[in-house]
Amino acid sequence: MDRKSLYPWLALNRIAGLGKVSYVRLLEKFGSPEKVFQVDLEALQSIEGIRKNTALTIVKFKRAEKIDRELDELEKQRIGILTFNDPLYPVLLAKIHDPPPYLYYKGSPSKQDRHSLALVGSRLGTPYGIKVTERLAWGLSQKGLTIVSGMARGIDTAAHQGALMSQGRTVAVLGSGLDVIYPPENQKLYDRIAEQGMVCSEFPPGTLPERQNFPIRNRIISGMSLGVVIVEATQRSGSLITARLALDQGREVFAVPGSVESFKSSGTHNLIKQGAKLVEHAQDILEELRWEESPQKAESEQPAVLIDRTPSLSLKEKQIWDLLSDGSMQVDQMVRQTGIGISPMLSLLLNMELKGLIKQLPGKFFIRT
Repeated sequence: MDRKSLYPWLALNRIAGLGKVSYVRLLEKFGSPEKVFQVDLEALQSIEGIRKNTALTIVKFKRAEKIDRELDELEKQRIGILTFNDPLYPVLLAKIHDPPPYLYYKGSPSKQDRHSLALVGSRLGTPYGIKVTERLAWGLSQKGLTIVSGMARGIDTAAHQGALMSQGRTVAVLGSGLDVIYPPENQKLYDRIAEQGMVCSEFPPGTLPERQNFPIRNRIISGMSLGVVIVEATQRSGSLITARLALDQGREVFAVPGSVESFKSSGTHNLIKQGAKLVEHAQDILEELRWEESPQKAESEQPAVLIDRTPSLSLKEKQIWDLLSDGSMQVDQMVRQTGIGISPMLSLLLNMELKGLIKQLPGKFFIRT
């Protein structure tokens, strides 16, 4: 869509008192924002939810320089806009109560996204939660489903990585502008998602990742998905908001059980008690959705890409890699079990961290990435 066509979309979104529900009602009645600005006061007021003051603001609207500046910025940063009436706008998202009139995006929208599944969970995912999420995302992606998440630390990151390792499609929905990457350490992940799927947001460039943005963002994650899988969530986790939104939108809710001794799974266990589908393997989800295998994807019983996805390693690096196969380990433990001195060990760990193979956790624990 060219600059002239996009201008009315941005302009209508900045009308004071016009919410997303009313915006979409205007589109459904008049066909496009451009036509909305052409109708008279009486026609505007005939739409449910449009008050006189709002209608007057639309009728008297004058061209605004700040909208032209935003369009300049979008062109500069190569950010696209996917509008509500675009054939590639997510079909399921368009059906929720308050869909965004448009999405800012990088990457490529796809009709495949009508077959999406969301995986979300704790920003402080345990090694168990990370491993399970990667395997679920891998298996679901192998079946042709698009994996949707929020690119947050922990479980969200693992969901995107699992899809990427499967060479499948993944979509990240941000709670900030597309030029504000949060968390900042996910810059490379952001770039890979944009190459292999789409990064999107309803927030304009420059929007910071403020707390109130994330519940707003979550309705998009659940809204564009057939269902939502919750992995590791406490009783106060934001992921439970996504689960509630999914239920309100008529979507399926799945939950992965964890240790009964871990407070990080207390929220997911509560969801299971309330009727969420218990998930152990990707097949549990596929059966519930009655999903048939995509002809473009073949699945193996064991996702080898998850088992051996490392570049060539030295003998000592391989020792460290194998030690971390079952989760995190502290430096002193690795020194004792390998016989490698502390100084060479720290050097090896730094080198592997720079390669992106491992990352350091608090307390000098290390884990595979």
